[in-house]
Amino acid sequence: MTSLILREVRLVPLAAGDEVPAAPVDVLVEHGVVTAVGPALSRPAGVAEVRGEGRWLTPGLWDQHVHLAQWTLSSQRLDLAPARSPEDALRMVADRIALLPGQPVIGWGHRAGGWERDVTVSELDAVSGHTAVVLISGDGHHAWLNTTALMHLALPVRDAVIRETEWFAAYPRLATLAGHEGTSPEAFRRTLDAAAARGVTGIVDFEFGGGLDEWAHRWIHGCDRVRIRWATYAATLDEVIASGLRTGDLLPGCDDRATMGPLKIISDGSLNTRTAWCCEPYADAHRLEHPAGQPNQSGPELRELLDRAHRAGLEVATHAIGDAAVAEALAAYAETGARGSIEHAQMVNRDDVRRMAELGIRASVQPAHLLDDRDVTERIWGDRSARCFAFRWMLEDGVQLALGSDAPVSPLDPWLAIAAAVHRSADERDPWHPEQALTAQEALAASVDGHPTVGVGSLGDLVLLDADPLASHPDTATADAALRAMNVALTVVGGQVVHADLG
Repeated sequence: MTSLILREVRLVPLAAGDEVPAAPVDVLVEHGVVTAVGPALSRPAGVAEVRGEGRWLTPGLWDQHVHLAQWTLSSQRLDLAPARSPEDALRMVADRIALLPGQPVIGWGHRAGGWERDVTVSELDAVSGHTAVVLISGDGHHAWLNTTALMHLALPVRDAVIRETEWFAAYPRLATLAGHEGTSPEAFRRTLDAAAARGVTGIVDFEFGGGLDEWAHRWIHGCDRVRIRWATYAATLDEVIASGLRTGDLLPGCDDRATMGPLKIISDGSLNTRTAWCCEPYADAHRLEHPAGQPNQSGPELRELLDRAHRAGLEVATHAIGDAAVAEALAAYAETGARGSIEHAQMVNRDDVRRMAELGIRASVQPAHLLDDRDVTERIWGDRSARCFAFRWMLEDGVQLALGSDAPVSPLDPWLAIAAAVHRSADERDPWHPEQALTAQEALAASVDGHPTVGVGSLGDLVLLDADPLASHPDTATADAALRAMNVALTVVGGQVVHADLG
């Protein structure tokens, strides 16, 4: 069934000047498209009816940056987010091994960027013995392995962490250590159901190491809850080009809810790993092999990838966190004519924001990262923090914003992302650089994949909310809490209900 009628719902305006009815209206969806909006609409025969009872209706939400298999696996991994030092992490590993002796330990979430010293393989060996241990950093850009795990994954034995390209290449081999149980279709369905319960109707999947046929397998096993755009990496680009797939085409073995996305390029590293490529050195550059970070590809290599993808009809999503990486990526887009996005754009120069707008390149940003990165940014980038998460600049200069999570780096939760973009604080402190904040309306508009306020002709991807997301509150903390706690009463994808909590 791809048709239904929603009774007595309030439309949420997504742009300044949008006029919506003052009173609740009915919304009719037929064959996946909104065909009528107004009071007391007639219900066609065979069309399901849902009573909104004055709730608020928006277009479906999208998470524009997810590593879906890693997010699905995260609930089964040792949570290292609470570790405030190497000693904390080592203690947590020892406790896990004592609890589950002989079982490999896969950890996720420590943020070594805030630690006072570098870690070693030998100290991890001392608490783990022959049990394989892989501790993946919270930014996903490096991993701390013990010797047993290094050997199992066919990596050269060393006494330091594995970073960037070497780690990305090794990551798919983790399945030989941990098994595939965590990424079964059943596990994916649970993940997608949880996303739908937060109002998510679409996900851009940037998982590493995936093949072209993986989503076809999941689709026939019921992983068809929300829309999927699947991204390729350089390793599978030849396969995608040979198949003739272009961005927007249906993925083989799926229906029109699963389509080909962009080529993903990781052009530099991350803040916490100190590998984001910057115009100036890090404040603690004396600790680093590369004082200002470094690119993951040479200029010619980056341009060759963009050019190949563009000529094959693929958009390009270029990860660029440091300001030097953003500038270089934009130069490559300009020279090749490629289209697509800058992923993260965490630190930018104002002229590069304007250049992004001129080129029509989207800024795919993850506001919840600013909650985690606030303190380390102040420490190692100093006054450059004024140019971080520069969402207001981007809107003022005409850049299209697209919000996401980068799950599992941040939770797959659009309301957390919206709240972070608006309030820019995770604790009792004042907002961090509030001059770069968005309004709730602007953040919501950046979360719906470019769709306008619900009206006739709208896609039948809809979210019904128990509270007004644009409501005024007496103070910032209350407003932030209200957005984070937003309850989703109904999620509809293509006219099909995929989540209901109507109480």
